[in-house]
Amino acid sequence: MKKTATGDQAGGDLPRAAHPHVPSQVSAEGKTRQEVARLLLEQGPMTAVVVAEQLGISPTAVRRHLDALLADGEAETRDAPRRGPRGRGRPAKLFLLTEPGRARFGHAYDDLAVSAIRFLAEHAGEDAVRAFAEQRIEKLVGPHRSAITGPGDPAARAEALATALSREGYAASTRQIGAGALEKQAPGQNTGAQLCQHHCPVAHVAAEFPQLCEAETEAFAKLLGTHVQRLATIARGDSACTTHVPVTAGQPAHPEPVSTEPPRAAQLRSPEEARIPNGGKPA
Repeated sequence: MKKTATGDQAGGDLPRAAHPHVPSQVSAEGKTRQEVARLLLEQGPMTAVVVAEQLGISPTAVRRHLDALLADGEAETRDAPRRGPRGRGRPAKLFLLTEPGRARFGHAYDDLAVSAIRFLAEHAGEDAVRAFAEQRIEKLVGPHRSAITGPGDPAARAEALATALSREGYAASTRQIGAGALEKQAPGQNTGAQLCQHHCPVAHVAAEFPQLCEAETEAFAKLLGTHVQRLATIARGDSACTTHVPVTAGQPAHPEPVSTEPPRAAQLRSPEEARIPNGGKPA
């Protein structure tokens, strides 16, 4: 019996353990799928039969790759226009790439954005770049302002901000840092939270124009109602954009002014005794 030798058909029905070249087959499948996608990019929309003829592989193999592209949202179908009298049966399907499918072959959006901001800086000055950065972050978080500023403490606001940023594609999260969780802290004891953005859609642009990160940090401080500190950024090569949010347990985001006059009892003690419960006497 004659055996086929194409990457799409060879050993396709054999179990994984019985074939020693599975990794190379997977690589061949990936390469063929890329060729199917490239053909749709350059000549689509096309039927599966035409794709098979162009690539010189079986229609069955082509349909398997097209089904995978459809399942991943990288391709879509539409009915082919009919020519001549309407016949029986379903109309032929044309396959074409979606935007995620075209993204396989790269975009120049980052380069275009960098060029545009360079032009802005050269012709309108650094203040214009700064104004652009501030307007951009305002459009990003503005729709979520009420949800972010609703909670009364910075830690809860940071969590709401992380949710808002995740909805905008930044894959953000928060984590508690310090001696323990907020509820375990003694009143007035300092602790903090970290806001982590695990993805930055504008990292390539921000690497050249740090005004984007600066405006973002300032906007975070205003939304959270406390000073924040940027510890790391993807634009500088870190694995995530990390912002420290200082939190004092039991204190609101905008605490009311308190008297700086020490209590009477504290005035009567020595400085050492005032720092130690029960005046330093043995329990």
